[in-house]
Amino acid sequence: MDVLNIFSRQRESRKKLEQQRARLYRIAYAWTHNPALADDLAQEALAKALQKSGQLRDPAAFDAWLYSILANCYYDHFRRLRESEDIDDIVLAHDVTPEHESGAREIVHKVRAAIARLPGGQRQVVTLVDIEGFSYMEVAQILSIPIGTVMSRLCRARGALKQDLLRDLARPAAAPEVNLRRIK
Repeated sequence: MDVLNIFSRQRESRKKLEQQRARLYRIAYAWTHNPALADDLAQEALAKALQKSGQLRDPAAFDAWLYSILANCYYDHFRRLRESEDIDDIVLAHDVTPEHESGAREIVHKVRAAIARLPGGQRQVVTLVDIEGFSYMEVAQILSIPIGTVMSRLCRARGALKQDLLRDLARPAAAPEVNLRRIK
């Protein structure tokens, strides 16, 4: 009697699965928009469901179980298609490191601070020529000053920046303050 019940249940589950084929196909087609792929996914889901039909414990959860198999088939399909890269071919060293970026930001900060300490006229000329890339003639027109004044202010500004930045480099870096206390 047990063998007959098993065969009877298998026939019923097979029939139930066959009835779900059209719905599986519609869902797979909605996901993929590819008729051939949808057909393959529906077929694969049915085959897996037939193989694993003994694992279904709650017959009321049949639809959820079947569509989760379809979803897994869908995910597996795209996992197989995903390009893989050999880990030995990946270059892990980069020219730009966090230390490099931090150092560059620190230099920019120091240069900006040094420019900010310049007198107003020198600051205007050095920012227009060295940062914005204007010619001496254009700076003279922008600031309404003679070109000789532009050149002399620029020379004095560059000299002051050089001294300021070299002085900053000569100073030893301040050691971080460490507060230690003894606990008994």
